[in-house]
Amino acid sequence: MGKNHVLSGIDQFSLVQDQIEGKRVGLMTNPTGINHDLKSTIDLLYSTCHLTALYAVEHGIRGDAQAGAAVDSTVDDETGIQVFSAYGKNSHFTQEMLDAFDVLVFDMQDVGARFYTYLYSLSYAMEACSRAGKSMIVLDRINPLGGVKTGGTVLDPAFASFVGDYELPTQYGLTIGEYARYVKDYLHLDLDLTVVPLRGWERWMRLDDTDLPWVMTSPNCQNLDAALCYIGTCIFEGTNCSEGRGTTIPFQVVGAPYIRAGDLEKRMAQLDTPGIHFRRMNFVPTFSKHAGKVCQGVQMHILDRDLADVFAAGLLLCETIRTMYPDDFRFIQWEGDPKFSIDKLLGTDVYRTGKMTAEELIISSRAKVQQFVEHTGKYRLY
Repeated sequence: MGKNHVLSGIDQFSLVQDQIEGKRVGLMTNPTGINHDLKSTIDLLYSTCHLTALYAVEHGIRGDAQAGAAVDSTVDDETGIQVFSAYGKNSHFTQEMLDAFDVLVFDMQDVGARFYTYLYSLSYAMEACSRAGKSMIVLDRINPLGGVKTGGTVLDPAFASFVGDYELPTQYGLTIGEYARYVKDYLHLDLDLTVVPLRGWERWMRLDDTDLPWVMTSPNCQNLDAALCYIGTCIFEGTNCSEGRGTTIPFQVVGAPYIRAGDLEKRMAQLDTPGIHFRRMNFVPTFSKHAGKVCQGVQMHILDRDLADVFAAGLLLCETIRTMYPDDFRFIQWEGDPKFSIDKLLGTDVYRTGKMTAEELIISSRAKVQQFVEHTGKYRLY
């Protein structure tokens, strides 16, 4: 069966041509900002409108920064346009950043997971534009995981951070444009917001159901398999287990030097994880946690995407390792941060503190996720 033909917002940019006529245009984007023919949104806007400023988020405007690495303000080699860093100390727009444009265009592919910092770069820009009385245009892109499935935990605002906010579920099932519409209301923003819609996309479609090209959304999310697993395995960033950074399949493998792969595989096989198989795996990360050391663990194989509850499987894997290796496993804090990272990623501390088991947290979150789905119906465009 042929792929479904889908056009992204950038492919329909002509719909907003009149809104940018004679105006200075700022663009927040990265390498995922491409049209259907793989042409860069930067180059397309540079040639068709008065592009005056670029805004870089995590990983940089051209994707040359690793996770968490500093992104500096600079000048874009290709266009000679000023690039302002909207990541790190200037994640919230300064007056200088606001003064450089009349209308701000956003074009980036996210992965449908609450942890992705691109979501908050967008919402912070929305807040800044609202305060400054400037308009925003979001060029919509598909949710690569599809727009039907939701799940995980709903973030408690007490644990809001740059890796989770706005009472979103772990897997929220919205496109980036729908998310912008939700956040505008959630934050009560007085903002002139335009979403340039997709064409040809239906909610059931995942990325590989379409003919859209894939560009790595970040250096450690190389393909759709990684994005699918990420919903369940990103939580290991808050532990001393490797989540596969420094391997060729990050987020698809989890392990540590203290784990025995065969034992972990057997324990995971005893659990109820429909549509998902955990296979024993040895790997040596080239960087990040346990760099240069042999890690034993498992690879997550998603055999049935519709059946699989990836978040639940990831949390059960975490609980199994925590139970099997109580003297070695630990939750960690990111450098310079007094808070436990797992609490930010889960949007709650009830799991880390032992107030709830993995299963109890999974079950207790379902009603809140369903409430989110019902509440966000009015923001859906498709």
